[in-house]
Amino acid sequence: MMDVRPTQGDSSWFTQDRFGMFIHWGLYALPARHEWIRNYEQISNEDYEKYFKHFDPDLYDPNLWAAAACDAGMKYFVITTKHHEGFCLWDSALTDYKAPNTPAGRDLLTPMVEAFRSRDMRVGFYHSLIDWHHPEFMVDKLHPMRNSPDRETMNLARNQANYAKYLHGQVRELLTQFGKIDIMWFDFSYEPCENLPGKGREDWDSQNLIKMIRELQPDIILNDRLDLKDGWDIKTPEQYMPREWVKVDGRPVVWEACHTFSGAWGYHRDESSWKSEEQLIQILIDSVSKGGNLLLNVGPTGRGEFDERALSRLKSMGEWMRRHGRSIYGCTQAPAEFKTPEDCRLTYNPEKKRLYVHVFAWPFGRIYLDGFAGKVEYAQLLNDASELKMDSVAKDPAQISSGDGTLAITLPVKKPNVTIPVIELFLK
Repeated sequence: MMDVRPTQGDSSWFTQDRFGMFIHWGLYALPARHEWIRNYEQISNEDYEKYFKHFDPDLYDPNLWAAAACDAGMKYFVITTKHHEGFCLWDSALTDYKAPNTPAGRDLLTPMVEAFRSRDMRVGFYHSLIDWHHPEFMVDKLHPMRNSPDRETMNLARNQANYAKYLHGQVRELLTQFGKIDIMWFDFSYEPCENLPGKGREDWDSQNLIKMIRELQPDIILNDRLDLKDGWDIKTPEQYMPREWVKVDGRPVVWEACHTFSGAWGYHRDESSWKSEEQLIQILIDSVSKGGNLLLNVGPTGRGEFDERALSRLKSMGEWMRRHGRSIYGCTQAPAEFKTPEDCRLTYNPEKKRLYVHVFAWPFGRIYLDGFAGKVEYAQLLNDASELKMDSVAKDPAQISSGDGTLAITLPVKKPNVTIPVIELFLK
C-alpha cells in the first residue's frame, strides 16, 4: 500500500467516508451571478449594502439540506461560515455584518450544524481568510477597490495586523461555540501582482492561527491554503482532476478534490454549464481511484433552497450510491499489480479484499483484466449481485498460477440500467 504522509488531525474517518457536500451561501445568492461578484464588478461596501438589507431566506430549512446530502450518499459537509464578502452566517460577537442583523433576523449556522449532525454527518467549516468588507483589510490585487483612485489613501488608514486579530477571534468563536468540528477549510493565500500586494502567512499570522486551532480542536483536519509548508493535513485541488494520487515532495498525501455542479460556487441563476449526472459520478469514482475524496458544492438560493438543478443531480447520485456505495466508502487506489482496463477505473477495499471495476464505456461480450488471472475468487455485478462468469485466457498455464495471465469476464450484451456499472471482484 501507499506510504501516505501522516496527518496531525484525525483523517481516519475522512479516508473512509470519501464523499462530502460543500455549501457556498451568503449575500451573493441575491445578485445570483457568482460569489465573486464584488471582485468581478468592483462593487463598493456602500453599493453592496442592498443585499444585506434584503437577505431574507424565508424558505430555509436545514433539515431539507441535510436530507438531500445524506440521501445522495454524502457523509460530511463543509459550509461557508464567511466568504470573501465578509458576511457571517452566525451571531459573531466581533462584527455587525452577520445574518442576525439582516431581515433573516437569526443565526443560520447553528440549526444547520444540528441538522447535519442529526444524520450522523461530520461537520466542516469553510472560513475565508479574505474579507472585502472589513475596514482593516488591506486593499490588494483581489480587492473590489483595487482600481479606486483612493486606494492608497484607504490603505493608510488600515492595519492588516488588526484584521488578523479579528480573523483569529472569529475562528476561536467557530471552534468553541459549535461542538466538535471535523474540518477547517481556509481560503486562500495569493501572490502579489505588479504594484498590487497579495496576501500570505504573515498577513494571516498563520503559525499562531494553526497553534490556536490545534489547541482548541486537536483532531480537526486543516486544508493547505494558509501559505505554510507544514501544519496542514489535506491538499485540495480545485475544479480539476489530478492525473494521479496527489503528492508533495514525491510522497502521497491525503487529498480532496472540490468541484461545483456548474461554473460558480454560489447560486448562479443563469449559469448553464451544469455537469451531467454521469460526469459527476465519474468525478467521484476517479477521485477515489486515486486515493482521494470528492467535496461537491451546492449554492443555495437567496430564499434558502437548493434549486431544482442541484436537487435532481443529488437524487441521481444517491440512486447510484445506494447500489454502489461499497465501491466508494472505505476504498482507495488499487494495488499497482492490478492494471486498469481501458475505459475503466479501479477502486479497492483493503479491509474486505475486494476490487471494483467501474466501467465507463460498456464493452461488448467480455472485459479483459490483464494480470488478474489466478487472483479472483468470484465476480458479480454490484448493482444486483448477479454472477459474472470468468475464465483465464493466458496461453501458458504457468502465467495463470503466477498471476501474469489475463482474466476474461463475460458480460451481458445489454448494459445494466445504472449510470455507471461496477464489477465487484472478490480476491483470493
